[in-house]
Amino acid sequence: MVPAHGGRAAQPVYRPILASRRGELEALSHLDPTSAPLVAPVLEVGAKERSLVDALRRLPPGLMPAVDVSALPDSPEAELTRWGVPVQPVIGLAEGDHRLVAHGAAARAYGRRALIRLRAARDRAGPDASTTAVERIWRFTSLAPEECDLLVDAADVCCPADVRSVEPRVRRLLDWARRHAWRSVTVAAGGMPPTLSRLPTDEPVRLDRWDWQLWRRLADAGVDYGDYGVHPAVSGAGDPGDRLPTVRYTDDDSWWVYRWARRGGRGDERFADLCRTLVSAPHWPSTGASFSWGDHELLRRARRGAGAGSAANWTAWSTSHHLAYVLATLLHPAAEGAPRRHPGQGPQRGRSLR
Repeated sequence: MVPAHGGRAAQPVYRPILASRRGELEALSHLDPTSAPLVAPVLEVGAKERSLVDALRRLPPGLMPAVDVSALPDSPEAELTRWGVPVQPVIGLAEGDHRLVAHGAAARAYGRRALIRLRAARDRAGPDASTTAVERIWRFTSLAPEECDLLVDAADVCCPADVRSVEPRVRRLLDWARRHAWRSVTVAAGGMPPTLSRLPTDEPVRLDRWDWQLWRRLADAGVDYGDYGVHPAVSGAGDPGDRLPTVRYTDDDSWWVYRWARRGGRGDERFADLCRTLVSAPHWPSTGASFSWGDHELLRRARRGAGAGSAANWTAWSTSHHLAYVLATLLHPAAEGAPRRHPGQGPQRGRSLR
């Protein structure tokens, strides 16, 4: 990471793609002020609501989210200049002329920056066609290549075979990207399974972070890192009927998934039991509650200092820890994999599923 010149804030080192739901937005709002300028979230908007704009206004100073409104109809509510908050527009290769003009206006209003999102699985027209598409974007938005960040979105990679098949495709896109003077290039992928309902309950289950492993295989390409937080890339994926208390806790190359179904007692007590198990685990950080806002909230529940919360809260606390963990790993790569066990603890326990 090269420090910015002339007293400007450092450039982001981490670009998470997050749904614009209450849990994810709450986690972003609690980012440490020193960390916020290093995180550049991409928010996927399914519907523009007043509460979303209010949440964007509560984000910490220095955090400039990119907003993807491609799921919204081409109407005034999708024009980011009307939102009244500083955001970076996300532009797809197939955007219509009118939306490109609107995105250009938003980019020029908020620092002349835009994010071009190239989806590895969808945008496969070839290098010449891709160049034609981005040149059209620059023409309609009145932006230069060096005013645009490129996001290569690899979508979900959920097993070794996915990583092996996606890597050469991403490398071809990165070879094409070198033709142009991008402000930055990020590769992002998702690694969380689309469903957790088949996992065992009442014990921590280890899942590999295949998205992280893909990015490490691309280390020689010199690209920035992005992911989908603690959720899969598939839009709407999840288990609406599975309301078990769930925490997705990020570790070095893995997640530890806690789903608690123990019967007896109130829901608050079941979640307290989950949190007590988590804070006594070897993957609980040595700095404890000070590691992130989410860790602080989980420790409060372990000590029965608050209620169990809701699914949105569990997402917020899991996401908060994830953001802090990924950023710390990117800023201090030499520390990755270092043991963080508490004194006197033995090897890590819990089931590992691949």
